[in-house]
Amino acid sequence: MKRAIIKSTARYLPANRVTNEDLTHMMDTTDEWIRQRTGIEARYWVPDGDDVGTSDLALEASRVALGRAGWAPSDPDLIVMATMTSDTYIPGAGAHLQDKLGGGYKPALDIRQQCTGFLHGLEVCDAYIRSGLVRKVLLVGADYQSRFMEKTTANRDTAVIFADGAGAVCIAAEETDAAVGILASVFHADGKHANALQVGIPARKSGYAMDPDMLANREYFPYMDGRTVFKMAVTRLPEVAGEVLAKAGLELADIDMVVPHQANLRINEAFRDRLKLPEEKIYNNIQEYGNTTSATIPIAMDELMEKKMLKPGDNVLFIGLGAGLTWGGVIYRLP
Repeated sequence: MKRAIIKSTARYLPANRVTNEDLTHMMDTTDEWIRQRTGIEARYWVPDGDDVGTSDLALEASRVALGRAGWAPSDPDLIVMATMTSDTYIPGAGAHLQDKLGGGYKPALDIRQQCTGFLHGLEVCDAYIRSGLVRKVLLVGADYQSRFMEKTTANRDTAVIFADGAGAVCIAAEETDAAVGILASVFHADGKHANALQVGIPARKSGYAMDPDMLANREYFPYMDGRTVFKMAVTRLPEVAGEVLAKAGLELADIDMVVPHQANLRINEAFRDRLKLPEEKIYNNIQEYGNTTSATIPIAMDELMEKKMLKPGDNVLFIGLGAGLTWGGVIYRLP
């Protein structure tokens, strides 16, 4: 049986580390206010004036992941790019990444599922590999949020949270009868909460993108109804955890590590409390990186591998909720 196996991981963060104290010089906020509400202490933003796009962040992480897997840029049969902040509105960042990697005319698939984009990417890679269509896939989650944010007091609820970064994994097909690799995945969407986390321009359903009313409403900046997102997350994440565990034929006690999307430390703490997870079984790094959207889970996975916090045979639950609203979970067993 073909199994989707992660061969390598990598991450990339811009050079500009922005602390909560730095933000106090941009808006009316304090380190205590940010920590209490989000758990974040710092984040990384692309330095002002740098002529880079999301694909450049993805390129740096991809090169490291390819090197660690022993792959050349031409080796992946498919590039899957998860992001909500493409270099250009059209085409998606996947095409830009394909060009910069220089590995030939490989297909590049973009996934626009925001915070659950990388999770969906894992499922897509698994499906492609199990079908026999591909043997090697480069999966990247990357976002460059700081260029879209209004760094003012009026928008501090989102400006203090979102950050820039990229994570990449190389996934290969392996023929084995062992129950390893991606064991199960479950996803849901509830579009009636679409307006809880959105950016209106340039893809508004009606009207010209430069309409004065849209500009006056600042629809080109992210809007988030934090209360609704928090409520949905602490309700839906425990539910989908149960669903994906059942699909994999596992119990919660069988999970060695939970890697949640890093949206807000308070959400992850509430999720942990709901499931009565011991602290050592859930990994959080939002304190240092903020919410890098599609990149949070691959960045966390790379850190776990670097710190040798995972071993062969471990079961890992990746889980998250984001704009859409969409939510889901993937269980992966290390070979």
